[in-house]
This record gives sequence, structure tokens and C-alpha cells, in this order.
Amino acid sequence: MKKYPYLLSYVTKDNIWGGTALLDPENGWNVKADTPVVGEAWKLTVRAKENSRILNGEYAGKELGEVLRACPALIGNAYKDPTFPLLIKLIDAQDNLSVQVHPDDAYAARVENDRGKTEMWVILDAKPGASIVYGLRDGLTAEDFKEAVMQKRYASVLNEIPVKKGDVFFIPSGMLHAIGKGILIAEIQQNCDLTYRVWDYDRRQADGSLRALHVEKALDVVRPFSEAEIRAIQFEAAADGETEDSSVLAHCRYFKTERLTTCQPVAHSVPDSTFHNLLCIEGEGTLITPDGEYPIRKGDNYYLPAGLGSYTIEGHMVLLRATI
Repeated sequence: MKKYPYLLSYVTKDNIWGGTALLDPENGWNVKADTPVVGEAWKLTVRAKENSRILNGEYAGKELGEVLRACPALIGNAYKDPTFPLLIKLIDAQDNLSVQVHPDDAYAARVENDRGKTEMWVILDAKPGASIVYGLRDGLTAEDFKEAVMQKRYASVLNEIPVKKGDVFFIPSGMLHAIGKGILIAEIQQNCDLTYRVWDYDRRQADGSLRALHVEKALDVVRPFSEAEIRAIQFEAAADGETEDSSVLAHCRYFKTERLTTCQPVAHSVPDSTFHNLLCIEGEGTLITPDGEYPIRKGDNYYLPAGLGSYTIEGHMVLLRATI
């Protein structure tokens, strides 16, 4: 099948906590929707109900999943799992997201017939005073958390920290977390949509009902993490010297993410072993391959199939590059 940079469409979600940052033309994200708010724009998604479409070239109009099923080697010649590995989103939190946790692979396989969810966030924008929930407070155990949940003393155990544009947070499965209001993020994660909500601020939906919680399952999987443990998981697959490279944001068993800042032409190559996914989060420029040039601007997402070979990034941009 033809290998070229596939410009992808996106899937939007009008979450109860969503805002208008992605829809506002002045922000330059180029997201459009039929809903007044958008909480999530799924920029790379290969799922049964949510599938990116290819917008350019020979496969324009086809679902990315359809093309990858016809030629799995476009994911990578060493990848044998029938489920596509990654899901990449933009998330606009106009209000607080629920305090939640995700299961690991073993629990998800046993209980949900699914995979687990490890993820990472890159903060794209944050209003003054914005914060996230990032694990349990120092020294607390899973039993301390269970006791607080049973007594509805949620805030007493949550580790809340301020954030700013450019910050990076790695969230292994089993870690309690929540995006706070006034934050826009890019999320790179395992291709899983399992979320166990612990607390949702007694928030009601449009029909007046409370959102469902999943406390028992959350208590099964939540655990404390030290900073050293998080970093060890975040870079567990890193090669020598990668952890000293400031462009490498994570290299875990599930994905590798880099932040590429370009101000002059830089050459890269896509090997046979894995794809490259490029999400432009600032600026604009050109993606150049031996068979053509492709414009790229803020909000664009290109899937570069495994084995594409050489390409050059030219322009003034910040890109998030994800691979497996």
C-alpha cells in the first residue's frame, strides 16, 4: 500500500466539563463541531466507534483503521496486537474533570476484557491558578484512600499541584488523577477508554441525574506512587542517554513521546519497526518527503506509516511525535 504522510480527521466529544477553547478560531486549533462545547478532540483514534479518517492523497475518505487492517505493517513490522496501540487527544477542561483512576493491563483483561491505560499529559495552556490532581498526598496508602472515600473526605487525600503551559505529567495505570478547570492538554495514552470515577463533585447531568461512579473498581486498582517510581515507569524503555535528552518526554513500554521544536530544516526517518505520529501544537511549516511536500499547522495531525523512510520538518513549529 502507498506510504505517505496521512493527514487525519478528528472525533469530537461534547463532555459535560468541556469548553470552547478548541472551537475558538482565534486559538488556531481548527476544530469544528455541531455542539456548543467540545471537551475532547481525538486526533489519532482507531476504534470501533471512533475512527480517524485520512483527508489527503490516495486514501482520502478512508478510515485509518481500514487502511491499517489491510496492511498491518504500516503500524510496524514487529507489532502483532490486533488492537491499534495509541489514542491521542486534545482535552479542554472548562470545568474540573472527575477524580479518577485507570486499571493496568492485567486487571483490565480479567475484569473488562480490555487493555489497561497508562497516559501522559502535555499542558498546552493553563489559566492562572489552574491545578491538577496528581496522585495521593505523600505518605498515604491505598488503605488511607479507601477510608477517606468511605467517609467522603476526598479532598483530604488528593495531591493537588499547580500547572503552567509546557509542563509534562506521566500517569501510570493505578494513579489517581484529575484535570482541573482552565487547562488545555494533549494526551498520549494506551488505546483504552476505561475510566473509574471516584468523585465527581456531586455534579449532575442535563437530565438531573448524578454521573455514575465506579468506587469499588477504583479501590481495587488505585495505589500510591513515589516520584522515583513514576520516573522509572516513564522511561523504562529508554535507551542510553535518552533520559538526558530534554526532547524525550516519555519512553515507556507503551509509547515514546518527543517534543520537537523546529526553527530550521531537520531531517528524520520512519523505520520499518514503528510509525511516527506528528501533532502540531504551535506554529506552521512543511513536512517534506521524497515524493512531495505537505503543509502542516497548529492542530494538524499526520500519521507517518512505518517504513515511510526519510522526511524533513521545515518551519517554525512545536510538534509532539509519538511512536511505539
